[in-house]
Amino acid sequence: MPSRTPLYQQHQLAGAQFVDFSGWEMPIHYGSQLQEHHHVRQHAGLFDVSHMGIVDLKGPGVLALLRYALANDVSKLSTPGSALYSCMLNEHGGIIDDLIVYYFGPDYYRIVWNAGTRDKDLKCLQSLAKDFDLKITERTDLAMIAVQGPEAIKITQKLLPERASKLAELKPFQALLEGELCIARTGYTGEDGFEIMGPADLIVEVWSDYIAAGVKPCGLGARDTLRLEAGLDLYGSDMNEETTPLVSNLAWTVDWKDESRNFVGRAALLKQKQAGLAEKLVGLVMEEKGVLRNHQKVRVNGVGEGEITSGSFSPTLNCAIALARVPFNTSDTAEVERRGQWIPVKVIKPPFVRHGKKIF
Repeated sequence: MPSRTPLYQQHQLAGAQFVDFSGWEMPIHYGSQLQEHHHVRQHAGLFDVSHMGIVDLKGPGVLALLRYALANDVSKLSTPGSALYSCMLNEHGGIIDDLIVYYFGPDYYRIVWNAGTRDKDLKCLQSLAKDFDLKITERTDLAMIAVQGPEAIKITQKLLPERASKLAELKPFQALLEGELCIARTGYTGEDGFEIMGPADLIVEVWSDYIAAGVKPCGLGARDTLRLEAGLDLYGSDMNEETTPLVSNLAWTVDWKDESRNFVGRAALLKQKQAGLAEKLVGLVMEEKGVLRNHQKVRVNGVGEGEITSGSFSPTLNCAIALARVPFNTSDTAEVERRGQWIPVKVIKPPFVRHGKKIF
């Protein structure tokens, strides 16, 4: 039987249609995925992301462990509440998972990682931690929601007036931690907003407050089209243990500055980098009618072939878009196979949409 988040009853009351997502019974939409997508782009939408894994790491060995376990360098974090995005790699440079790590103090960090990989991630981190002095605690007592959209910050300030000034000061990838309540200026939609973590009972109350304030609940369907428009990778589709950050449009998450820092996968990435990349992740735009789908074949004349990793219809752009892994020398045009026909597509550098506007 699938797991359920603490907000399951609220989803039922809102008329959610459920799907099994990585062993969790989650809302796919509440009547109209399309309306939910537009509401986030134009106003503000509310997502239940309690299925994601939250892990606290405490102890004198935390910094050393994370500098070894992650491709990005957490030593850049020095202000309580600051955060960064990183990949956790295997020895071959393949991506075990992508995650956000928060710094709450010299001996206290928090990681938020994907629902479908949470057990694998925890096992991997525990294995790496054997030689370090720290304690790893999976926070199954916490729930997490995301409010996203151009009105998200203003609405949150009204709901939490005693924290309004502090919330206004938060920059992207910064969090406010007050007791067990953590409000982070992060998200997965390409819009501004917050991800809020806290005890399950408190998060249920906060969810209800947002709904009462007119914020619309949104499901996984809208979350996927929003993140695709924003050019954000989805683990298991656009990256996995067989692909490295360098071929997943995530080279910017690998920190090479400290040459003495040996992180898992560094040697493999360095070897790949020195040999030259054979492929890359790009954006595709199809101006003809239709929808681009995962695993459709991509052909680049005179260069080679690739494959769509994430494809869908873009509600904001009113056309089909996709992320695709293609030969490195691909320029600005390609073709996609659809029922035996080759359809021309434009090749761009993601993202497709930023703050609700076309940017290519």
